[in-house]
Amino acid sequence: MKLSSLDRRIIALAIPALGTLAIEPVYILVDTAIVGRLGTDPLAGLAIAGTVLLTITSLVGFMQYGVTPQVAHAIGSGDDDTARLVAMDSVWLALLLGLPATAVVTAFARPLARMLGAHGGVLDAATIYLRVSAIGLPFVFITLVGHGVMRGYNNLRKPLFVVLIANVANVILEIIVVYGFRLGVAGSAWSTVIVQIGAAGAFAFILCEHLTLVRPAWARIKPLLVKGSHLGLRSVAMLAVWITMTRVAATVDTPTLAANQVLFQLFIFLALVLDALAIPAQSLVAGAMGANDRNEAMAVGWASTKMSLWVAAGFCVLIAAGSPLIPRAFTTDGAVISRVTAGLLFLAVMQIPGAVAFALDGALIGGQDIRFLGRAAVFNLLSYAPFLVATVVHPGLGIAGLWGGQLAWMLTRAVVNEHRFRSRRWMPASPEFAEAAR
Repeated sequence: MKLSSLDRRIIALAIPALGTLAIEPVYILVDTAIVGRLGTDPLAGLAIAGTVLLTITSLVGFMQYGVTPQVAHAIGSGDDDTARLVAMDSVWLALLLGLPATAVVTAFARPLARMLGAHGGVLDAATIYLRVSAIGLPFVFITLVGHGVMRGYNNLRKPLFVVLIANVANVILEIIVVYGFRLGVAGSAWSTVIVQIGAAGAFAFILCEHLTLVRPAWARIKPLLVKGSHLGLRSVAMLAVWITMTRVAATVDTPTLAANQVLFQLFIFLALVLDALAIPAQSLVAGAMGANDRNEAMAVGWASTKMSLWVAAGFCVLIAAGSPLIPRAFTTDGAVISRVTAGLLFLAVMQIPGAVAFALDGALIGGQDIRFLGRAAVFNLLSYAPFLVATVVHPGLGIAGLWGGQLAWMLTRAVVNEHRFRSRRWMPASPEFAEAAR
């Protein structure tokens, strides 16, 4: 395949983004593999706790995905002062949201886990993991902002270095505290929190040169929250899929819940790898729109989609071929292994529509078509709901029902995003993109 100059620009950004995004979910994958060796109840408890934590970080994901196009657009239009101010306001927002999040999760860890169907040993494991992990939330939020700002500047090498060091440290600490000190689920959570604190400190140092030191002001932070509400709606819709899937899996049986945790973490891992090609689309589309070059913005979106499809095809083949062996890396329970093996076949097929959905998500975020993305996310639920209902009525469908619904949902996302991007209706009517984006 002959690469154009645009293809090479995207790849140059995607390689460090790929490293960063592929390494990031290793936090939970390591937790899943290590905790899985402690037994089915701890693994299922991690599934519940992980769902709560994912819900929180997804709801505040606008701090990352919202700041990238704003910084990139400002840089594209030659307004570095605005870029620095947006970055500073995003850091303040991370602190203003992070501290209350810690207090709420600590206080309501057990009720939250029970609400998702945890009971007995699963409830105890989930509560312990949540209460410890809550301490790291403000630091996670700062790290999200750090990623978003650096993507806006098209500087992805420093975040890659931070995440790489953090994950190596996490693996070492997990092994020591879980197996050496025999701290179990609590040790797994504590090791991750310690690493999160270190990563946030590294990002704070990196961001210093990209910030204008000013006090927080409601007049500047309010627009960030307004835009964030649309991305928040998008996150809520996606979380509705993941949370209901976990909740229904918990009602089927414990092996199904444990298997769903393994499949879900693999899904997140693969999705973030594909998202590496959407990250350049966010910043390059925003930069092109800042320079009022609409044809360049379209070219970026299509090039990102093309390369994503090539990567997804490779994943599809590897997952299908490895489905008999992959589950054994996470558990020795035969019932869990059989369920994971079946789910991997759905996950393999999902890679193809996922490539289109993720790449064009990135392009539309770069175009700040945030209001549409929020509404479309709600519409996309219509394809998932029948599968969920069918699994509730007929629990024997189990993993097949739940992950068949995931496949239908991903297909719908791909079709909706492709139609929207091709139509160019996401582009502002006015040539002054900045005014239209406000």
